[in-house]
Amino acid sequence: MTEKLSAERKIYILDTNVLLNDPEAIFAFGPYQIGIPGTVLEELDTFKKEGTDRGYNARAVTRILDALRQRGSLHEGVALDNGSILRILFLGVGITTDLPFALSVDDNKILLTALTEKKKGMDVVFVSNDLNARVKADALGLSVIDYKREQVTPQEFYRGWVRLAVPAIELKRGVPQQLLELGKKYRFAPNEFALVESQHNPYNYRVYRYFADGSFKQVLDPQISWPLKARNAQQLMALNLLFDEEVPLVCLFGPAGTGKTFLALVAGLYKVLIDDAYKKVLVSRPVVPLGRDIGYLPGTMEEKLHSWMLPIFDNMEFIAHEINAAQKIFLEAQEAARGGKRSGSKKERPRGSHFSIEQLFREQKMSLEAITYMRGRSIPQQFIIIDEVQNLSPHEVKTLITRVGQGSKVVLTGDPYQIDSPYLDFSSNGLVVASERFKGQRLFGTVYLESSERSELSELASKLL
Repeated sequence: MTEKLSAERKIYILDTNVLLNDPEAIFAFGPYQIGIPGTVLEELDTFKKEGTDRGYNARAVTRILDALRQRGSLHEGVALDNGSILRILFLGVGITTDLPFALSVDDNKILLTALTEKKKGMDVVFVSNDLNARVKADALGLSVIDYKREQVTPQEFYRGWVRLAVPAIELKRGVPQQLLELGKKYRFAPNEFALVESQHNPYNYRVYRYFADGSFKQVLDPQISWPLKARNAQQLMALNLLFDEEVPLVCLFGPAGTGKTFLALVAGLYKVLIDDAYKKVLVSRPVVPLGRDIGYLPGTMEEKLHSWMLPIFDNMEFIAHEINAAQKIFLEAQEAARGGKRSGSKKERPRGSHFSIEQLFREQKMSLEAITYMRGRSIPQQFIIIDEVQNLSPHEVKTLITRVGQGSKVVLTGDPYQIDSPYLDFSSNGLVVASERFKGQRLFGTVYLESSERSELSELASKLL
């Protein structure tokens, strides 16, 4: 009887950002009461016309509430299938309080609604992903939690590889015995890597990849004709997955300068220009810091995208420079061998050994897309790179991956420690969630790149700033 009374008096009051993150949060707190302040409904109404994931979720919440309305009065309370009672909470006319925050702010009206329920004798728990709102609620004496259906900490997320130290002599053998023994104790996921290092020299290492059949195979640099190769163990892992057509979904994590986007572009361009494995490279990235829309930027669609895709162009220019420089040295060596005579034969220049960025777009070997316009499409036979995915929600990532057609490969890159979206954090962003949910699937692989290769100053800035 006491437990039942306690359940009837306990109410979880949901902030707007919780529902914008997950409309199904309404059903996540049974068998207690669920309260949605009227101010939250008004805030949802302001988002519902957006063509973003936030707008989609706002509309989804409205549809759920409209369906529940058929069961009874939302104000008095509607029973949910999980035993919860859902109520829409309104501030009564003339309610006064000593709330030390301005009531002209909607967030503070939501807090006042929660405080009013507490004064009625309810055991209130305020649920919000807004850190400042949680601080203010705690200052008002309310119990506070943040909403995370899947809690993933920066220390525990799936990195895609493990480290193992062995005697140096073991590195001269096929598969070290210590790795085989580890495989019996540690449950490797398909396409997870093992970085096997010498106990006294971490620069002496071998990389092994675990396959679904239970075997380990050593990972070597891909045999390509371009003068580009991995600079560290994690880049070696990344290239191994990127060049493997049997793994259509790859996630690359890491701070600035670790080579996530660069490696994806190298693999994509090579697979398109040399191997003919895909028709073209498609690159997209969210426009979160500029309001999720490129409409106000000056110029045509191509010019707008060019402005926002400058980091992609920087990487492409470096790749083209390295390849073209190597080809120039090769041709000069051939000319010198002929005694200074230049050959007019084009057969001596391998396909893909020399290109320009303009040529790639002109020949439709590469395209840039705004994520906003990728909904509803089917994208077959393309090498798809989605950059800065930490700024996308899980639903947005789902929308993108489900666009992938037959014969395509999609690469998600980003830094989960640098999130610009105010509605996402380390645990809830689309990059981390996708990696955690696909873990264990043979069609998926992920790598966390920990070493910056951009410059010594870049690496130092990542640590200090």
